Amino acid sequence: MASLRVLLPAMTICLSLLAVVSASLPLAAVEPNETLANPTLEARARTLSKELRCMVCQNQSIDDSEAPLAHDLRVLVRERLKAGDSDAEVMDFLVARYGEFVLLKPRLSWHTALLWGLPPAALVIGMTLALALVRRRRMAPAVPEPNLTPAEEARLSDLLRD
Repeated sequence: MASLRVLLPAMTICLSLLAVVSASLPLAAVEPNETLANPTLEARARTLSKELRCMVCQNQSIDDSEAPLAHDLRVLVRERLKAGDSDAEVMDFLVARYGEFVLLKPRLSWHTALLWGLPPAALVIGMTLALALVRRRRMAPAVPEPNLTPAEEARLSDLLRD
């Protein structure tokens, strides 16, 4: 019984560490039947798959998603690469078919300028407002202390003594 009390915390720690390590490992949903025999083409396909959004999961790349549509897109990418398309041609094909939303990192263009420009603009505006506030406080005249008449000072000291 005493050995069980010693062994149980050690097993709990080991299982916890195993869970943390296994959760931190990158998971790829690429199935073995999807992979290409050519390692160069497979590496290109994996790189492209990490840049494409799963339309079902929306915050995962198709490389990480197990959704059926992500599987179809991974297969499509590999088919286009086997057909001889360049990486840019594969991306352009998918953008033409599914729209810019399929890209995890949208391209900079006139209709995505607000998306790319808003964070830096908000930062500049915030810093400008903070600087203006600091300057305004520095430039503001100091508020003079109120001057009390001798009678008011005597009354105040009487009040404070009580």
